[in-house]
Amino acid sequence: DGNYEKAIECAKTYLLFFPHDEVMNQNLAYYTAVLGENLARPIQPREEIRVYHQQSLKEKELLFFSYDVFGIPFVDPDTWTPEEVIPKRLREKQKVERETAARISEEIGNLMKEIETLVEEKAKESADMSKFIREGGPLVYEGASVTMNSRALNGSQRVVVDGVLSAEECRALQRLTNAAASAGDGYRGKTSPHTPSETFYGVTVLKALKLGQEGKVPLHSAYLYYNVTEKVRHMMESYFRLEVPLHFSYSHLVCRTAIEDKQEGRSDNSHEVHVDNCILNAEALVCVKEPPAYTFRDYSAILYLNGDFEGGAFYFTELDAKTETAEVQPQCGRAVGFSSGSENPHGVKAVTKGQRCAIALWFTLDPRHSERERVQADDLVKMLFGMEEGDLEPEPEKESPAAIVVGKDEL
Repeated sequence: DGNYEKAIECAKTYLLFFPHDEVMNQNLAYYTAVLGENLARPIQPREEIRVYHQQSLKEKELLFFSYDVFGIPFVDPDTWTPEEVIPKRLREKQKVERETAARISEEIGNLMKEIETLVEEKAKESADMSKFIREGGPLVYEGASVTMNSRALNGSQRVVVDGVLSAEECRALQRLTNAAASAGDGYRGKTSPHTPSETFYGVTVLKALKLGQEGKVPLHSAYLYYNVTEKVRHMMESYFRLEVPLHFSYSHLVCRTAIEDKQEGRSDNSHEVHVDNCILNAEALVCVKEPPAYTFRDYSAILYLNGDFEGGAFYFTELDAKTETAEVQPQCGRAVGFSSGSENPHGVKAVTKGQRCAIALWFTLDPRHSERERVQADDLVKMLFGMEEGDLEPEPEKESPAAIVVGKDEL
């Protein structure tokens, strides 16, 4: 019993300072129940502590009064002082001071975040510069030459290459598209997925090879389609000096055709400005790398088959999707290649007359995201032609790959 009496005494002493402490109140209730209410009620807090507590409160009342009336500062060293000891006017003043301190602390935190963001952006700029320094490797194919590099295109990880296809090869692939393509193929069956003023027709590599196997299109044209996509892949790997191979994420030969009676007063694009591996928020100047974006895409390329149409220029912009940084006019055998991230927002201007055909290619550095259709196409090529993947050997270049010709007429 003596132990419970002391326990009750200590608990009541503690509650002088922290009367709302939940755990200690539970302890006191337990000790009281064990000892009995009649025996527990007379037990008081320890006398010397009670006297100290009472004296301390009176001293604090005087000190806070002096602070409030005469402005003599007093900083209470204790956390247990009841609020009613502090004059109301002083309590309100201290509340304002605490709120001000909290706001300043928050502003400092936000400033630190801004500084961290700036540091990250500078680090990214350094990384982009590192990429720029690395690019410029050989194109590894005879006849292909760099027309514009990243500097000429006012960005990073960008290149325009001419001479990828001959005029006859361009015509063969364009005929293949018109013969084999299904309306809207690659756009979930929609014939006008991006604008009601144009129709879209497309064909994948695997579909073209299967149609060639069935004799519905020239097999050599389907094989040319397969080979030229491999050619562009090798060129991208070499030019950007990639340390690991690129894998096909998606390949699509697409023709966009202007609908004659839907061009008057037109103000839209053939394909609005976007980024290939993130969701562009042009107003916020950010690009969110999360699904449904194809976040695994690392490099992109477009190989043009013709230029005998009006409009349809490819162009790069800043993140605002408005400030144009470079424009590329399509023509037979011209390819534009670039990294797929937020550094390269791009779009396609309206095709207002004629038909614009191109092979769109997306690549990934992650073999886990390699296109399943491409694997099937590789197997079909092996069966039809007895070739292993990668047997398409680059032709030796006659001229130095470093030669870069930049002209305003090429924009």
